[in-house]
Amino acid sequence: MDLNTTRRLNNGVEMPMMGLGVFRSQDGQETVDAVRWALEAGYRHIDTAASYGNEESVGEGLRQSGVPREEVFITTKLWTTEMRAGKQRESFLRSLEKLGVDYIDLYLIHWPAPLVYKPSYRIVEDLYKEGLIRAIGVSNFHEWHMEDLLEEAEVVPAVNQIEFHPLLTQLPLIKYCEKIGCAPEAWSPLGAGHLLSDERVVSLAKKYGKTPAQVLLRWDLQMNVITIPKSVKKERIIENSKIFDFELTLEDMAILAAMNTCTHFGKNPDIWSF
Repeated sequence: MDLNTTRRLNNGVEMPMMGLGVFRSQDGQETVDAVRWALEAGYRHIDTAASYGNEESVGEGLRQSGVPREEVFITTKLWTTEMRAGKQRESFLRSLEKLGVDYIDLYLIHWPAPLVYKPSYRIVEDLYKEGLIRAIGVSNFHEWHMEDLLEEAEVVPAVNQIEFHPLLTQLPLIKYCEKIGCAPEAWSPLGAGHLLSDERVVSLAKKYGKTPAQVLLRWDLQMNVITIPKSVKKERIIENSKIFDFELTLEDMAILAAMNTCTHFGKNPDIWSF
């Protein structure tokens, strides 16, 4: 396993297991630099969203890196406002334009906004069938959202991007996704930074001669969960990628999994008012 390791999605598309997330990365030079540094360091997976407001900067970072478009896996997402306004297709085409690309590798329904996520997914399925998207999926969907979606969906979501870290393992959801052939992907894999100072994580980091972030990201990969840590610091972006020269033991994997307290640092899809 290395930075080029991919996971084969349910339609055969290969998705890099490790990527750079740009949630809350400022539009402009901050995001341009982060994307360029990541690609120069060997990353080939960038995750953004229309609601992040930095798609143009992601595209510029890609161009400045000199890495060919076809070598980079780009994810972006459809926001709830556009779903409610019936502007799903327009939003997708706007994302294409801002990114400066002619296709998206993975396009996700960002949140399961009531009443509109099922018709929105049908529109995304059409875009997929037109060849404008290589794989489609969802984000922040719990099992009951998935079951509801699959009552009408023609294409099983290839990915479900969820908040995932040792304090929020969501193992029943992970197992459900695996059962239906949907790859789980972690956002906030470091628990919004809260886990970096947790004594259990720090202890394991000392044991392996790694940073707490590296231990957490390695845990994700050994759980077979795609991960997209966010950073805008060059040294941290490079450091986060150095997780392929060690392996956590089963006992240490269990220590991290046992930390689960069902703690959300982001919004809980079951109680957030969309």
